[in-house]
Amino acid sequence: MLAPGILELRPDTPTRQANACVLSVGIHGNETAPIELLGDCLARLEAGLISLGAPVLVILGNPEAIRRGVRYGGTNLNRLFRRDLEEAGDEPDRARALMPAVDTFYARHPDRNRLHYDLHTAIRRSRYPRFVVEPHADTPTAAEQWTWLAGADIQAVLHQHRHSWTFSHYSRHYHAAQAFTLELGHALPFGHNDLAALAPMRRLLDALISGRLPAAGESARMAFFRVEQELIREADDFRLCFPDDTPNFTEFAPGTLLAQDARAGETRIADHALCVVFPNAEVEIGARAALLVRRTAPPVPTTSLTLNRP
Repeated sequence: MLAPGILELRPDTPTRQANACVLSVGIHGNETAPIELLGDCLARLEAGLISLGAPVLVILGNPEAIRRGVRYGGTNLNRLFRRDLEEAGDEPDRARALMPAVDTFYARHPDRNRLHYDLHTAIRRSRYPRFVVEPHADTPTAAEQWTWLAGADIQAVLHQHRHSWTFSHYSRHYHAAQAFTLELGHALPFGHNDLAALAPMRRLLDALISGRLPAAGESARMAFFRVEQELIREADDFRLCFPDDTPNFTEFAPGTLLAQDARAGETRIADHALCVVFPNAEVEIGARAALLVRRTAPPVPTTSLTLNRP
């Protein structure tokens, strides 16, 4: 136990193919399914149902928000993972504790491929309940990752178009890790999650912890999207012009009014249809209120996991 909410698992004999894995949950305190899912994996490890074959850094992101059952206390922790962070407060302090923990962990395992899965659930329901966000970075995603994620029943992939300073972006940007934000369904209170639907993801986590190669799936079955625009809240008088229960990945036709902002004015869909992801009118001023995304072709598999070795 390195610090509150930071646990490192060190195998006596790691397997040859083991990755140096960072598995993080609870960056947003009200997203409980990943906490229960990873807790189940650790319980299975403790019971001897799986064996430890890889170095793993387990992170409970925002313990105080988890205890309170809220997304965050003062500000969104998942926008603070940059090394020049100057903000003050509980979430900035937590980010400053988590970043060096990741740095030290990867430095301790320089000969291992680096992996970071940051597990979340979405505020809204989704046309693709299980999807991943690929952070924007110079490090390409290895072809194996798409097959692993497909094997874990991930249904869609969202490519970020610019730096976003999320926790998974931190590992990819600063450490060239294979890193993703995984959205595993709808945010619900503890005890109300359907973990049976996440059984394929649990098997993926079990394989990573055990140092085994995860089951592969057909990546072409996943839908791929790319961010074209971020919708930013710039004024107190801001509203989204569609119902609160609109699911993620809902498509809007050209000309549709999406938002009104007292400073920025109207936001309308331009000349081609776009889908809306992560809409949230209650974000802080200056924060992202939605992503506007467009369907894209699956990536051409040209890279391998050896690319992220130092």
